[in-house]
Amino acid sequence: MIVLVACIAAIAGFLFGFDEGVIAGAEESLSATFPMSPSLKGFMTAAVPLGALIGAFAAGRLANMLGRRRILIVAAIAFTVGSILAGAAGNLELLILARIILGLAIGVAGMVAPLYISETADAKRRGALVATYQLAITLGIVSAYAVGYVLAEGGHWRWMFASGAVPAVALLLGALRLPESPRWLALKGDMEKVRASLMRLRSNDTAAVEQEMTDMQAVSVGEHKSRWHDLFARSVRPAVIAALGLYVLQQLSGINAVIYYAPIIFADAGVDSSSTALLATVGVGVINVAFTVVSMWLIDRLGRRSLLIGGTIGTALSLATLAIAVAWDGPGSDYIAIGALFVYITAFAISLGPIPHIMMSEVFPLALRGQGMATASVINWGSNFLVVLMFPIALSAVGISWVMGFFGVVCALGLLFSLRYVPETKGLPLEEIERRLESGNLMRPSGA
Repeated sequence: MIVLVACIAAIAGFLFGFDEGVIAGAEESLSATFPMSPSLKGFMTAAVPLGALIGAFAAGRLANMLGRRRILIVAAIAFTVGSILAGAAGNLELLILARIILGLAIGVAGMVAPLYISETADAKRRGALVATYQLAITLGIVSAYAVGYVLAEGGHWRWMFASGAVPAVALLLGALRLPESPRWLALKGDMEKVRASLMRLRSNDTAAVEQEMTDMQAVSVGEHKSRWHDLFARSVRPAVIAALGLYVLQQLSGINAVIYYAPIIFADAGVDSSSTALLATVGVGVINVAFTVVSMWLIDRLGRRSLLIGGTIGTALSLATLAIAVAWDGPGSDYIAIGALFVYITAFAISLGPIPHIMMSEVFPLALRGQGMATASVINWGSNFLVVLMFPIALSAVGISWVMGFFGVVCALGLLFSLRYVPETKGLPLEEIERRLESGNLMRPSGA
């Protein structure tokens, strides 16, 4: 049951990836319909993360007030409306509005879906189940790339955008059948509903349900009057630093510049035709999916921290190689650049892709989980917005080599951050993580 629940919630991740990735295939034909300057193109593309920034800010309070399941339903409706409106847009202003609506849905779902999966999953499988959200993002991206490749020749950008309504309706129908998060119900003090929700999620395993309820009651049950400034308390600070820092690192590693502008990057790296660049972009999406699956298999075996450190080293080295190859522009440099980009996607997919979502959903205490995840999501989308907005401007000003070099330096600094501030949470119940946070032992090895 819990696997099915995670898969339904992860459809939000698919929509996240699809609505981010679809612009890569639509960009050329869309520019022919609505001619744009680099700055206007950057804003049109960045309308999604701008809307997500607003949605993420509101999601924390709404998720605490209304519950995780109801907010997923609202997000599904917004995804449907935004997709249809984008496909029918008669002018650039309406298209930007539609993309802002899609961004609002992504911002809300991007916080609530990992939160919901984390709060419903059992401790042994929580990492892999939350990682299904990141897997769904990668599937959404590669699906958007494939749709773009198929429809690009005819210039059918409207169908590219409108096709996002299909998974949006699937999310709506699935969310209507989900149980509410037992930990949100515990936060509200309704232990009978907690038991009913857990019985569905644990397939009527009474012993497991009773033990989990005991753990929840030992930490926190009932309505808490938590406030936003409680996030700045000394005891909560390690969780805030880990979650917010990982999201800044994820975005400043350059991933969304690659996702949104992959065909342009391939063209600058020496790929001659637009169709070949689009096909290579599909390859990026496929690699992203494949190694996210690898990460899901490893995340509860090797742990979050080991994968993060190894993957961050890989992203830094591959981006440095890409920057040098493009600057060199000698024989075979285009193949080196493309290979380096594929290595970067591989390293990102096993580390910086899923781990920030997992860590965000684990490290905050229950009473502050909504506010904490909302804050982390706002930082995430704010960084995303700035990267996507500035990338075409920076590309035209200094070229791809310097831009990718900057992203590589950020990843190198991210390695130092990960070693110092990111804890290992493999196999720990959420209540044990909360106890460690309160006692000042969050960075203690998970086996201790």
